[in-house]
Amino acid sequence: MAKRFGLPKTERLKSRRQIDDLFAAKKGFAVFPIRVMYRFFPSGEGGVQVGVTASKRTFKKAVDRNRIKRLLREAYRLQKEELRTGLDAAGKRGIVFFLYTDKTVASFDVIKAAMAKCLNKLSGIANSENPS
Repeated sequence: MAKRFGLPKTERLKSRRQIDDLFAAKKGFAVFPIRVMYRFFPSGEGGVQVGVTASKRTFKKAVDRNRIKRLLREAYRLQKEELRTGLDAAGKRGIVFFLYTDKTVASFDVIKAAMAKCLNKLSGIANSENPS
């Protein structure tokens, strides 16, 4: 049985081809300080795969980029059940990429609140899209 709040390797978005396809589709929205790119597919195996990033142009020090990515992953990990149940109800699977857009490192509370809004919006979008 998988851990409820874990983030195993199978849920991480690592494939360069999938990431390129995701950005080519240009489906996304922003909830400050997070920009979300997403794609949903008819149900299959896999559930949700997630990737996170922070700009090297904005954050020159790797320490800052790594901290932001850790905060984004943690905020997602603690709240991912909402998205998972939304996708299961819609009978879909998806890939999602979170981009940090602020110029400063925000606190965990700010990132967690923005992530909650993003996940709520994603589950709503998944339920409203027609299966293709």
